Amino acid sequence: MQTRLADGRAVCIRTVTPADEDRLREGIARMSSRSRYMRFFSGGASPPDWVIERLLDADGVLHLAWGALDVIDPTQPAMGVVRAIRPDAGDAVAEFSIGIVDAYHGLGIGRLLAATLLLDAHAEGLKAFAAHVLTENEAARSFIRRLGGEHVGQDGAQVEYTLDIALALERLAGETDPPGLADVFAYFDGRS
Repeated sequence: MQTRLADGRAVCIRTVTPADEDRLREGIARMSSRSRYMRFFSGGASPPDWVIERLLDADGVLHLAWGALDVIDPTQPAMGVVRAIRPDAGDAVAEFSIGIVDAYHGLGIGRLLAATLLLDAHAEGLKAFAAHVLTENEAARSFIRRLGGEHVGQDGAQVEYTLDIALALERLAGETDPPGLADVFAYFDGRS
C-alpha cells in the first residue's frame, strides 16, 4: 500500500519477506547505536544473525511483519519495521516491537506502521499485544501509553505493557497526523 509521511513524502508499506534481508541489515546499520540499544537492548553495529532471521521469518499467522520503504528511491534500506509474534495460531496475544531508522524519526512512520500491524493483527484474530520496553525509552513508553497500553510489570531495566488492539485502533482512527494514516485504514477497510 502507498501512503505519505507528515512531510508529504510517499512511502510504501508492505509485508516483510526473506528477500528483504539486505534492506533490513542496512537499515539497522543506519540506526544510531542509541536507537539500536533502545530497539534490540544492545548497541552493537548489527544484531546477531539469529535476530535478523527471526525478523525475516514472517508467515502472516504466527509472525506478522510490515516495513516502510521510500517510494522515490526504493533501493534505499527499510525506513522502519514493525512486527508481532505469537507462540501458537490460537493465541490472542502477540509480542509487539517496532524500529525506525533515525533519519525518519518524527515523520509519523511509527504511527503508520503501528496502525498497519494493529489492523492486520485484528484481522488475524489477535486481541492484544505485549510490549517490552527499556525503562529509559520514554518515547516508546509514551507512544504505547498514548495507544492505551497498560503497565503490567517490570523486570530490571525492562517494562512490560499490554496493549488492547481494539482500543489502540480506536485511538489511532481519530488521529490525523500523519495525513497518510487515513490511507492505512482505507486499505484494510478495502480488504474486508
